[in-house]
Amino acid sequence: MDSDLFTFIVGGKAGEGVKKAGSVAAHIFSSMGRHVFQMDDYMSLIRGGHNFSVVSTTPRWISSHYMKANLVVNFDKRSCETHTNDIAENGIMVYDSDEQELENGIGIPLTNEAEKYPMKKLMLGVGAVAILAATIGFEGEEMNQIIKEEYPTGIEENIAFADTIYNMVYPYCGKKFTLENGDKKRPIITGNEAISLGAIAGGLNVYYGYPMTPASSILHFLAQQAENFGLAVVHAESEIAVINMAIGSAFTGARAMVGTSGGGFALMTEGFSLAGIIEAPILVVLSQRPGPATGVPTYTEQADLAFALSAGHGDFLRIVASPRTVREAYFLTAEMLDLVWKFQTPGILLTEKHLSESSMTVEIDLEKAKWAEPKMHENGEYKRYLDTDNGISPMVFPPSKKVIKWNSYEHDEFGITTENAEKISFMHDKRNKKLEALIKYLKGQDTVRIIRGENPTNIFTYGSSYMSVLEALKYGRINPTIIAPIYLSPLPIWELEEFKDQENIVIEQSSTGQFTKLLNEKAGLKVRNTIKQYDGRPFDPVELSKKIKEVLQ
Repeated sequence: MDSDLFTFIVGGKAGEGVKKAGSVAAHIFSSMGRHVFQMDDYMSLIRGGHNFSVVSTTPRWISSHYMKANLVVNFDKRSCETHTNDIAENGIMVYDSDEQELENGIGIPLTNEAEKYPMKKLMLGVGAVAILAATIGFEGEEMNQIIKEEYPTGIEENIAFADTIYNMVYPYCGKKFTLENGDKKRPIITGNEAISLGAIAGGLNVYYGYPMTPASSILHFLAQQAENFGLAVVHAESEIAVINMAIGSAFTGARAMVGTSGGGFALMTEGFSLAGIIEAPILVVLSQRPGPATGVPTYTEQADLAFALSAGHGDFLRIVASPRTVREAYFLTAEMLDLVWKFQTPGILLTEKHLSESSMTVEIDLEKAKWAEPKMHENGEYKRYLDTDNGISPMVFPPSKKVIKWNSYEHDEFGITTENAEKISFMHDKRNKKLEALIKYLKGQDTVRIIRGENPTNIFTYGSSYMSVLEALKYGRINPTIIAPIYLSPLPIWELEEFKDQENIVIEQSSTGQFTKLLNEKAGLKVRNTIKQYDGRPFDPVELSKKIKEVLQ
C-alpha cells in the first residue's frame, strides 16, 4: 500500500453526524492539496442502524476508498464490532468509552461529554473531527477554524466540545500520522452533483423527479440551483407523472431530464416507449441499486444493465451510456443530452449508487461540455416525421403557425394515425435509420477507454467498477490492458474487434454476469473468467487485487 495513503473511518448510528464528519474530513484533506475519495455506507433507516463514512486520501489521484483504515472512530458498540477488522497495520481505533470498554483502542467519554450540550447526538460528529485533527497533528486553533466553517450552527458549543475531545485524545495519539501536502486544493463533488452540473452545462431547462435512492440527491441539488440557472425543477407525484411531464416539456422544446432507480424506471417504461415512437429527446438518469423490488435501497449494484438495454416495448433506438468516474459523469451527461436531441430518441445515463453518492476531488474544464441543439425546420411544408437520409426530422416548437403533431399511434410523416401496412413498415425503416447514423457519429467520438498494459490478459469493466479496478491494479502492481466502454447501446464493437481472440476477464457487480453476456453477444468476445461482487458493497481495491491475481495466474 502507498506509504502516503491515509484512510479515516467514522461509524455510528444514523442521526449522529457520521456523514457530515466524513465530509469535513474530506475537505480537510482537500485543503491540504491532497486527492480524496469518500464513500458513505448507510442503512435505510432515519434513526438507528449502522452508518459509516470512509475517506481515503493521498497526494496522487485516487479512484477508490480503502477499507483498511489508519484511524477508526466508533460511536457505538456495533460500530466497534463492524470495524474491528478494518484497522490497518499500525492503525488506531478511538471509541466511545461510555458505550463499552475494550482492551484494544483508545476510549474517550464522547457521550458523557456530549450530554452537556443541546445537540448532544450531533456533537459526536464534531468529536470525530477533533480526534482526526489531533491524530494528524493540527493545532487547536487550526481545528477550531475548521469547526467554525463546517458547523455554523452553535459555533461556541461545537468549539468547546471539540476542544475538550481534542485535549483528551491528544496525549494518546497526537501527531501520530504526518500527512504530506499535495500540490493544490481541488473541489470535492459527488457523482450526482457532477451529473446535475453536466446537465446544466449541456442546456438543461427542466428536471422532473420522484425521490428514489440513490438518484434523489439530483432532485435536491437541482432544486437548490434552480434560481441560479433558470431551471424548472419539479417533484412530481409519481414516476409515471415524471416521464410523461418530461415528454410534454420536450414537445415545447425544453431540454428535459428525469432521474430514478430501478423500481421507478420500471414504472416509466411505458412512457419511455412513448418517447421512442414519438421521437422525443428525453434523458433518463438510472442510478442502480440492488433489486429485485425494493432490494437493498441504500446500496450499490450493476444489475439493471439488461433492463436498460431493452427497456420499453417495441423496436426503437435507445442510447445507453455509463460514466466511469465523477469527472466523466459531468461531461457524459452533457454529451447524452446532446445525443438525445441530435437523434430525437430517448437515452439512459446508467450509473450506480457507488458513483452517484461517493465524492471525489475533481478538476473539470467547465467550458468543454457539449450543448444540446435540435435540428430545426426552416421553411416550407412541415412534416414532424419527415423521412430523411439519417432518419432525423427537423423540429418545430410552439408557438408556431405550423401544425405540430406528436402521435403515440403509428403514424405517417405528418404524425397522422395510420394502420396502413406500407406506412407502418416505412416509419419503422425511417426510425431505424437513426441507429446507422448514430454509429457513424460515435465512431468519431470517445466511446471506449483502453489503457494498454503488458499482461496478455485483458480486463473489461464499466461504470463505477472502473474506478475500483484502476485502484486495485495500482495497489497490486498489476499491468493488464483495461478496456472500459462508455457506450453500452450501441456497444462500440468496432473498438473491440482486436480483443476477440485474446484472453479476457470481466469485472462487474451483477450476480448473473450481465456485462459479460453483453460482450459475448454483441462483440463476440470470449471471456475466460468473470469476477463478480453482488453483496451491495463496492469492490475494495485490496481484496479485488487479490482476486485479479488469482485469475491471472
